[in-house]
Amino acid sequence: MSTDLTRRGLVVGAATAPTVAQAAMKSSSPAKRSLSSSSSDAFDLIVMGGGSTGLPAAITAAAAGARVLLLEHSPKLGGSLHVANGQMSAAGTRLQKEKGIEDSPEDHFADVMRLSRRTADAALERPVAPTKGIGHEPYGKARYLWGMDKGHSIRRVLETELQRHVDAGRVDIRLEHEVQALSIGTTGAVTGVTARSADGVTHAFTAPSVLLASGGYNANPQMYREICGRDLYTTLPYPYARGAGHRLALSAGGHLRGVENFFINFGYVLETASLPSPLAGRAVTYPDRRAPWEIYVNALGQRFVREDLPSIDARENALLGQPGERYWIVFDQGVLDNAPPLMAGWTREQMAAAFDGRPNFYKGDTLVALAATIGIDPVRLKASVDGYNYGVTTGADFLGRRHLPRPLGTGPFYAIRQQGAPVSSAAGVAVNGDLQVIRRDGAPISGLYAAGEILGSGQLMGRATCGGMMVTPALTFGRLLGRRLAERARQPA
Repeated sequence: MSTDLTRRGLVVGAATAPTVAQAAMKSSSPAKRSLSSSSSDAFDLIVMGGGSTGLPAAITAAAAGARVLLLEHSPKLGGSLHVANGQMSAAGTRLQKEKGIEDSPEDHFADVMRLSRRTADAALERPVAPTKGIGHEPYGKARYLWGMDKGHSIRRVLETELQRHVDAGRVDIRLEHEVQALSIGTTGAVTGVTARSADGVTHAFTAPSVLLASGGYNANPQMYREICGRDLYTTLPYPYARGAGHRLALSAGGHLRGVENFFINFGYVLETASLPSPLAGRAVTYPDRRAPWEIYVNALGQRFVREDLPSIDARENALLGQPGERYWIVFDQGVLDNAPPLMAGWTREQMAAAFDGRPNFYKGDTLVALAATIGIDPVRLKASVDGYNYGVTTGADFLGRRHLPRPLGTGPFYAIRQQGAPVSSAAGVAVNGDLQVIRRDGAPISGLYAAGEILGSGQLMGRATCGGMMVTPALTFGRLLGRRLAERARQPA
């Protein structure tokens, strides 16, 4: 991926050439969904997944002379870049230097290990290594890069670059091809895959290297519960993140790791009572953007965190220990009438209307009535409100809260349920420092590699949210592997 194209796509917007995905979607015939034809089913590299890892892997492998097959289950390329914010974090970049910011990969690595409390996999962090961060615990230096059109900024650049290799006949793309199984030789090495096309035909492809770049499992409720032991709450993840690569790695003798670092953000307002649910919206719970006028109580009716605590990480960790990883934002009529709007992008009138029967929005004339509507202990809820009101009166909140604008006592009372949930998969395929899929004894499975979100946030970020450390490793590992596996294909068998 050229530096100039990356810079142009991320700073001023987009490449305007027709994308690979757009070209593919011009045809409604399944037989024409391959973007280049092949006279053989043998390749130098097979890439499963056309997202933030698979695209750069295919590009760099093709640029190094390899013949690449890119298999994508969905009808379009891009993977989770279609839903991602597109945050990247990098050190020593041209943009940092232009702004006079001194940074290095070593400082970036140290920052990630600090933010994750050394729970991130150090072997995976070192190779990848501007604002300080928005929505996550900030870095020590400004090192965010953020696409102006979120993940689409990155996707367009990658597709434009890939199109050159498709036109040159070095990359064969098969959309709507679901990989069914890995082909394993007599020595235990992976030698290819079988994939089923949209018309139900199964195809066999061979290559000395197979890269699993198919994303996470966080759009698969059953697999999510199998691995994490929790319900899948939101429909935020990319719908094709169904864990296909995880199952393939397991079938070849690999294993998963990182689930112990399961982590959540500080909550979403869900649209429905059934799960997984779309979002109704986002409450503004960042004290630097909107100081809280409300209190937060858990399923026991108790306050569990200082609502204006500056550390995002501390608040997320506090929520992680609450029953069901959920809480309620509680306030009264006085707050509704006088505070800045709580729901991002909503007017005060929209807020008021939501309490007339919308799921996860609750109202009661008294605190006892509100508690009954929510389903929590009224005695504990009243004690929480009384304790907060004492802090407002005395200036000495028992949790140390500093923003104490007014007591809560003017009925009716309101509550909005917040559900903590991750947007990425915690557990990932175990790999070694060369990104080879490994068995439990550490032995690599020859010919099988994995990179990107399939490695899991538990390995890439540890038990924390380190901004940009899902997209950045995906892009970087894809580029490194593409080049390395092209070289592997040239080596004598």
